[in-house]
Amino acid sequence: MTAEPNTATPAPALPPEVTARWQARFRAPRISLPDWAEDAPHRNVYASDVSGVVEQYAWDRETDGHRQVTDRPNGTLAATISPDGERIWWFADTDGDEFGVWRVQPFAGGPDEVAVPEVGPAYPAGLEIGRSVVAIGRSTDDGSELWVAPSGGSPAVFYTSPDPASVDALSRDDALLVYSHSEHGDPRYPALRALRTGDLSVVAEKWDGEGRGLHALSFSPVAGDQRLLVGHERRGREELLIWDVAADTETELVLDLPGDVTAGWYPDGSALLVGHDQAARSELYRYDLASGALTQLETPPGVVRGATVRPDGTVELAWSSSAHPPVIRRADGPVVLAAPGEEPPAAYPVEDRWVPGPGGDVHALLVRPAGEGPHATAFLVHGGPEAQDDDSYRARRAAYVDAGYAVVHVNYRGSTGYGSQWRDALTGRPGLTELEDVAVVYDALVAEGVVDPARAILSGGSWGGFLTLLGLGTQPERWAAGIAEVPVADYLAAYEDEMEGLRAYDRALFGGSPEEVRDVYVRSSPITYVDAVTAPVLVVAGANDPRCPIRQIDNYVDALTGSGKAHEVYRFDAGHGSLVIEETIRQVEVALGFAMRHVAP
Repeated sequence: MTAEPNTATPAPALPPEVTARWQARFRAPRISLPDWAEDAPHRNVYASDVSGVVEQYAWDRETDGHRQVTDRPNGTLAATISPDGERIWWFADTDGDEFGVWRVQPFAGGPDEVAVPEVGPAYPAGLEIGRSVVAIGRSTDDGSELWVAPSGGSPAVFYTSPDPASVDALSRDDALLVYSHSEHGDPRYPALRALRTGDLSVVAEKWDGEGRGLHALSFSPVAGDQRLLVGHERRGREELLIWDVAADTETELVLDLPGDVTAGWYPDGSALLVGHDQAARSELYRYDLASGALTQLETPPGVVRGATVRPDGTVELAWSSSAHPPVIRRADGPVVLAAPGEEPPAAYPVEDRWVPGPGGDVHALLVRPAGEGPHATAFLVHGGPEAQDDDSYRARRAAYVDAGYAVVHVNYRGSTGYGSQWRDALTGRPGLTELEDVAVVYDALVAEGVVDPARAILSGGSWGGFLTLLGLGTQPERWAAGIAEVPVADYLAAYEDEMEGLRAYDRALFGGSPEEVRDVYVRSSPITYVDAVTAPVLVVAGANDPRCPIRQIDNYVDALTGSGKAHEVYRFDAGHGSLVIEETIRQVEVALGFAMRHVAP
């Protein structure tokens, strides 16, 4: 095996104003929804790429003072704040490899230190910070290890397992800790266990059985209230229940909403802020627990990426739509926090398509460029697979439209937002199932006169990159070019090298390990079909990627070379994507250049 160097060539020149517009969408600073300290709500932490790299920032609302907390070459993705507002916790990995330790820094600034030195480097598996205790989850190739660290006491491991587990929720009084586990064998559908933090004795257990996951959302914010908000899927979609952990009783909340729901608490514990997701859009509601009244909050059509209720009862949220850039605002309108500099250019609204497919109607999103069709079209398929494309602002989508392409997103079987059966339909046949749905959308849009079948590009990142390479080999007649970013390319080698949590996920998805069901992995592996590829391929790879490791990508590239297939390679020095904005722009520029040279818009 040889590691092929970068061979991608620059893009053909777009008009300067077009290049400036699509790049401005990436360069315009973005800000995440602030996370605030429960006992000092004026102290906040948020992520922003205002420096050109995604880093963590402290914000004191009383003084409106902002301070950059982290400053690392490849950025910092995860941070939170202690309940008293005194310390910011952030996760320190190495160059995007996701393997590291939690560090802490005083809110006002000062030197960093390792938060709990006894807890060694690992992949993170949950963090709960209380007032008198901290719980930390870690994952390694040996499995999961969960720690509890009481104030003034010695940190101790309270749970180990070869299967995935995670620290999920800590009660307001620090008395109860809930963690998820997969001792039953399938990490896609976790069970919950509650412990007393004082003596680590088990208080209660909850499992809904095979194929039904439980997700601990949060304990009531009221001291002494031991009700836990839990997500369940007993009726084939994400719904809610309240589990009184101490009494081990539950109350299901049956809401008159057709899609998936999640929720958080109002500060006094009397109501829930409910997020409702359906057909690639989201809404917010207030649900009164005493009366059962469900009241919709007025938000524009689009997607709410996160929402929280402040102590005064105001709701803050992160919102965008396909046409309008992200904003951190209150539900009643005012902007809460804005990044410095100019707002990014507007983008393009999406159109909906519902297409009959082998597993039911497939939902797709479409953007058409100016002019009459049929168009050169980029099918940009999402990763996950348990994710979805939606009506949110996407700079990459808009860049392709600026260059003259139609763009299609397909929420194939495996996507969230369409019920449990839809999400789980790829089990035992991953990759090939999703591509059936991509194919029916492709055929429908060709018949509609939108897509030019001679000028169709397949592209995606992560699981979307896997689908891209698999589609180029199993549907070669459909695709004129393929762009696979940080993909699974050789599934057998990927399984050997990826993090253990993903290996457990693969065993559940494929029906066993490669030793047990090797033929299933081979059937779904892109490298199996290299000889059938006819379209030119661009492969984008991260050198430190723990999810789609570099060796298995090199195997695929070597197979392309050995078969004499036209291909280019772009490598970058980070992990599963980049938090550096200029690096992201370079990757999009390489992808657009490849597309324009092989599939003229």
